[in-house]
Amino acid sequence: MLQLTPLLALLLVSLGAAYVRVGLRAWTIAAVVAMVGAGLLAGSHWLATAIPLLVFALVALPLNLDDFRRKRISAPLLAIYRKITPQLSPTEQIALEAGTVGFEGELFSGKPDWKKLLAQPRPELSVEERAFLDGPVEGLCKRIDEWQITHELADLPPEMWEYLKANKFFGMIIPKQYGGLGFSALAHSAVLQKIASMSATVSSTVAVPNSLGPAELLLHYGTDEQKNHYLPRLADGREIPCFALTGPYAGSDATAIPDYGIVCKGEWQGGNVLGVRLTFDKRYITLAPVATIVGLAFRMHDPDHLLGDVEDLGITLALIPRDTRGLEIGRRHFPLNVPFQNGPVRGKDVFVPLSQLIGGPDMAGQGWRMLVECLSVGRAISLPSTATGGSRMGAAATGAYARLRKQFGLAIGRFEGVEDALARIGGYTYATAALSRATAAAVDRGERPAVPSAIAKYHATEWAREVSRDAMDVHGGKGVILGPGNYLGRAWQGVPIMITVEGANIMTRSLMIFGQGAIRCHPHVLEEMQAAAIEDYGTRLRAFDRVLFRHIGFGISNAARSFVLGLTAAKIGRVPGDACTRRYYRKLNRYSAALALVADTSMLVLGGKLKFKEKISARLGDVLSYLYIASSLLKKYEDDGRPSTDRPLLAWAFHECAWRMQGALDGVLRNFPLRPVAWLLRALVFPFGRREVPPSDRLGRRVAAILTAPNEARSRLVDGAYLTPTANNPVGRMNALLPEVIAAEPVERKFLKAVKSGEVAGFDFAAQIADAEAKGFIDSAERQLLEHVRAASFEFISVDDFDPAELRSATAKSPPNALRSVA
Repeated sequence: MLQLTPLLALLLVSLGAAYVRVGLRAWTIAAVVAMVGAGLLAGSHWLATAIPLLVFALVALPLNLDDFRRKRISAPLLAIYRKITPQLSPTEQIALEAGTVGFEGELFSGKPDWKKLLAQPRPELSVEERAFLDGPVEGLCKRIDEWQITHELADLPPEMWEYLKANKFFGMIIPKQYGGLGFSALAHSAVLQKIASMSATVSSTVAVPNSLGPAELLLHYGTDEQKNHYLPRLADGREIPCFALTGPYAGSDATAIPDYGIVCKGEWQGGNVLGVRLTFDKRYITLAPVATIVGLAFRMHDPDHLLGDVEDLGITLALIPRDTRGLEIGRRHFPLNVPFQNGPVRGKDVFVPLSQLIGGPDMAGQGWRMLVECLSVGRAISLPSTATGGSRMGAAATGAYARLRKQFGLAIGRFEGVEDALARIGGYTYATAALSRATAAAVDRGERPAVPSAIAKYHATEWAREVSRDAMDVHGGKGVILGPGNYLGRAWQGVPIMITVEGANIMTRSLMIFGQGAIRCHPHVLEEMQAAAIEDYGTRLRAFDRVLFRHIGFGISNAARSFVLGLTAAKIGRVPGDACTRRYYRKLNRYSAALALVADTSMLVLGGKLKFKEKISARLGDVLSYLYIASSLLKKYEDDGRPSTDRPLLAWAFHECAWRMQGALDGVLRNFPLRPVAWLLRALVFPFGRREVPPSDRLGRRVAAILTAPNEARSRLVDGAYLTPTANNPVGRMNALLPEVIAAEPVERKFLKAVKSGEVAGFDFAAQIADAEAKGFIDSAERQLLEHVRAASFEFISVDDFDPAELRSATAKSPPNALRSVA
């Protein structure tokens, strides 16, 4: 056994060196010292040390000789790499270069630097932004009558349109120098959250002008003349914008749009000028029916070479005033009873001058780059914020309703099935809020978070669907009977819209998150691709050799880290946090290493075929997503001052993420095409099998308790929703009633006990409570409390009803005589 001591020393030192990521030369020196030292300490024969040293030298020495390594190892690998690596299309290249990499890059590294996460400044609203939320936004929410908007008008009332314009809701992202509000992304998010808690129709109306559209595109690429003309008019609502991208034959594949423009001369405002004659057919265009300026994406052609030698200039963006000859604004679409203004835009031979191209003639053909550079910013805010606002309101409403609604003499929130739903609502809402804040903060730091915005769009909207589903289940009949008193139904109907728009969720998960993240976030893949594309061979080889061996060391390190952290159940390593969260950071270290290992192996083994293995890439994207979400949870917890009352919410959301990460990795390994590779990966990633479990029943009970009673954690969870108990806000009134409902519970128990025992006479509540007071079971104040709570609660358990004529469309004909007689 002593003869094997040097080999064991080599293995242990190599494992340790890989775990802590030392360089190639440092590993070589450490290995030699360890082997010699182990042999001496063990008293081994000199041959027992010399032979392993010789074998080790034959392997390690060539790796440390730069010229030899490049010519004999890196050069053949470079030739193979250039053959098997798929060439990126120009559109893919632009998409990859459009975004920036933030902390998600650390999560892909296998060894996250948590100091970088915690060093990010705590997101804060300015005094002016807070005043806007407390003033105009509060005023807007007080005006929202969702039944009127969705059922009676199918639109915002005219006075609300004027209010939005007068208070510059459409100019939040426009700088003050152009008459806008110049708000931060965090403020933009907070405004949308509060509005969305009352009405998806109103929040969509506000979101679109402040998301991807003419204002943002003009800010980044417009000429000075365009900015000075359009931005002030967009800020104060004189111009209502829309942006036309999607068409019948090109939805998610925006680069395949058939809409085209031909460079030619034409008439414009009394003169003959050089411009573009446009033919297009677009649909699903939000705000199109009321838009006064239409942003348009089209493919620009110059067959007569009026601009130069290039005939197909590529995707280009233009602004078309509504009164332009040939522009047709079609009839409205009707998206699932959430009647935000949405419809088609068409045109044939619509002429606009080159000055109407966004950025002018110099930006012709740059439209795809312009779109993808701006899209990540809008996607990081609009839908995640809308989902967060709806989820916060769902948590407030369902928690309060579950406490005041009684069945079998108990609040329904006491039943374990309802507790389970409440736990999901609380946990998903906490996670969605943390994720939404993280992506907004990234934008405010100057990032263009392409990968995090895709993560936020997908998971925030999916979790909003889960929250809405559970809220509907808890409310039962109250949720499904539409009417002025229903505060859930329209949100439930509208959830699929969030899932569908800004890149359908199926596509976002299976193609975008890992598809972009694998290259953008990986510390070496993009460098390798860039090195392999260098024209000069010598420079190419040196660059490729340098990054290749960093990449090899990276892979070995992640294999070692995955194995060690799996063996130790992620209980080792220096991490930040408190006694509650240190174990969470360590667990994320483990799954970061596992993601890096499995992703690297997948790219190496499958190569370009991985692009078409959407189920595998989707699962790898899930792991990256849950790592990012869990990191956002920890950052939120730190930013909020580590509140102990929030720990059940944090724990539930974190364990859900960890359990889903494990499931996603297991899904990759179970379905990996090369089974021996999958077996090896499983041994490294799950040496003791899958040990993660979903949040426990006990933890879920604690989360449910937070939702069903006033407390600090609940207040933070629902902060940002509109909960003022105004006449138009039943959830606000129910939320305000909650303390009295809780105060009445012990009195109600005394009263019901007396009724059940037969000691109180009477057949209805009024008679029974009067007799209970007369017989001393309750006193006068207790009787008043019970009567008040019962009367106030009746509003929230009641449902709406209608005369049949009220439900008939105003455009419908009278029913046939036979139907009328049956009625």
